[in-house]
Amino acid sequence: MTKKPLKPGHWLETVNCAIEGILWATQSQRHLRWHFLSAFGVLLAALLLRVTAIEIVLLVLMITLVLFAELINTALEVIVDLVSPDYHELARRAKDVAAGAVLVASAGAMVMGYFILSRYLFPIMESGLEFAPHIPGYVAIISTVAVTIMVVLLKVRFGRGTVLHGGMPSGHAAVSFSIATSIGFSDVSPIILLLAFILACMVSHSRLLLQIHSFREVLFGALLGVALTLLIHLVLANTASLISH
Repeated sequence: MTKKPLKPGHWLETVNCAIEGILWATQSQRHLRWHFLSAFGVLLAALLLRVTAIEIVLLVLMITLVLFAELINTALEVIVDLVSPDYHELARRAKDVAAGAVLVASAGAMVMGYFILSRYLFPIMESGLEFAPHIPGYVAIISTVAVTIMVVLLKVRFGRGTVLHGGMPSGHAAVSFSIATSIGFSDVSPIILLLAFILACMVSHSRLLLQIHSFREVLFGALLGVALTLLIHLVLANTASLISH
């Protein structure tokens, strides 16, 4: 009985092994799937925005670096699990350092992507924001109160949780996304609006990390905050325009 060779005997077999490794890592690692999806979105946006050739090269370089770091991280995790199947402090340190390498590469890619794509995206976003009606700031307070009341009513309806703890929907997600949406109706730059929604996502994500809410409860709360706030702003804006005429 012949044993299967440990090393590929031909360069084509080497390529096949590499492809199999990428496919296995993609199937087993959720973060790697997100990285591939993000890479596709960034490259598609770059093509639609008609960025320069050198900017495409820089984006591809950063995407390659992130994917490379994630693949190395996956390989190190497999090796650590093989060598140390039981818990060991050094094994945990090795995995943390490998994950830190992915984080550093991802942060660099985000900075590079921001500087390349922002000068194309922000003019489009600013022209789009000009069509949004700018109404007084107290409407944001009205929207936040209305969202809070709706959260209370829904939690009473579903019979679980309090205003700020547990239940359907997530009150933190609803209020944070309501505030972020109201910021979009003020005279702010697109980067501030983007940071506001990032902060809302972080607040919502914290509810998942603390295991206070499920993903469905957080998602429903975020959608509720955005939808109800948009409705209130648009209704009041149309009312104000009718009164002025």
